[in-house]
Amino acid sequence: MPRWLIPLIILLVLIIVVEVYTFQAFKTISKSKLVRFSFLAISVATYVYFFLTVLTYDRSKGQTPEFQMAMGILLTVSIPKLVIIFMLFGEDIYRWIVKAISAISNGETQPLPTRRKFISQIALGLAAIPFAGFIYGIIQGKYNYKVLKYSLTFKDLPEAFDGFTITQISDIHSGSFTNKEKIKYGVDLINEQNSDIMLFTGDIVNNKADEMDNWIDVFDKLEAKGGKFSILGNHDYGDYMDWKNPQDKVDNFQQVKDIHKKIGFDLLLDEHRYLEKDGQKIALLGVENWGKGFNQAGDLQRASTNVKQEDFKILMSHDPSHWEYKVKQDPFNYQLTLSGHTHGLQMGIEIPGWLKWSPSKYVYKQWAGLYNEAGRYINVNRGFGYHAFPGRVGIWPEITVIELKKG
Repeated sequence: MPRWLIPLIILLVLIIVVEVYTFQAFKTISKSKLVRFSFLAISVATYVYFFLTVLTYDRSKGQTPEFQMAMGILLTVSIPKLVIIFMLFGEDIYRWIVKAISAISNGETQPLPTRRKFISQIALGLAAIPFAGFIYGIIQGKYNYKVLKYSLTFKDLPEAFDGFTITQISDIHSGSFTNKEKIKYGVDLINEQNSDIMLFTGDIVNNKADEMDNWIDVFDKLEAKGGKFSILGNHDYGDYMDWKNPQDKVDNFQQVKDIHKKIGFDLLLDEHRYLEKDGQKIALLGVENWGKGFNQAGDLQRASTNVKQEDFKILMSHDPSHWEYKVKQDPFNYQLTLSGHTHGLQMGIEIPGWLKWSPSKYVYKQWAGLYNEAGRYINVNRGFGYHAFPGRVGIWPEITVIELKKG
């Protein structure tokens, strides 16, 4: 038996279980053949469209908007079904308990109680919430840019940099974009922050440099009075492509690096720059991608060459796992690290001051927002663009503004 056949069989079994369970909810609340047929038709069409897209799209083009849309439709239809399954499975446990109690009490086997209509109605009502959320996320949520502002105080910050402001953006993923006016709006919103410097923390494309061709004239409008600096992310290396020959990948990587210069960013490749103000300075360091389980090209020691331990340091490192496993305990003391990468999985629930949850938290300890351990900070930007899923649900695209204060 081919090795790929077992996962396929498991997947098909899971799909059948999901569809049978979900169909029970529709069957309970409605006897209309039209309702039942519509449910089956939508489910079949979704799976056919997704698998045809996956099996036929050209992998040499990377992850295309067409592939992302197929993924988006699959998630929009499938996630609400998980809500229904959760509710009906809970009811099935209740039904079997009732059957068992009846059998023990009466000494004879009783038929399994029928499903209760109101449980199915509640399940479908709850499922409508994520269904509507995913539709909004695909149409508008991915452009629902949020400006998040933080003020951080450091005792060792040079006096001249008291009140210094940083705008951080991350994960542009230009190969996913389809609406130029919406992206222009996002760029204008970034410029409105009028920060001293602008820092971009990686993933300018999905895979290929030419994904940025139609967006150069948008992103070259980004402005910062004290300069714009950037690093690479895991997607910028072209590792997720089927290249026709190795040289194509090498050439593409150089073209990706060239993009940063075209839009006015100083790309730091395991390097640092000193920012000076009124005779005082802070160190800005940028490393290549280093991620747990991903490309680990970044060399923190090389980036720190000729930087003094007593210098105030801002580190740009795309993947927050770098901070967790290497940076935060480094005795060289990197006071502030800026990352991206996670996107907060582009879906979750956030109620400021009350709740912040996404499946991303089960993969990354630092997955969205600001974290502090022993006086060292990391901000994980939720990303400007989107990838894989062509939308955002609850985890909105982010523009971060950080003000440095002298303690």
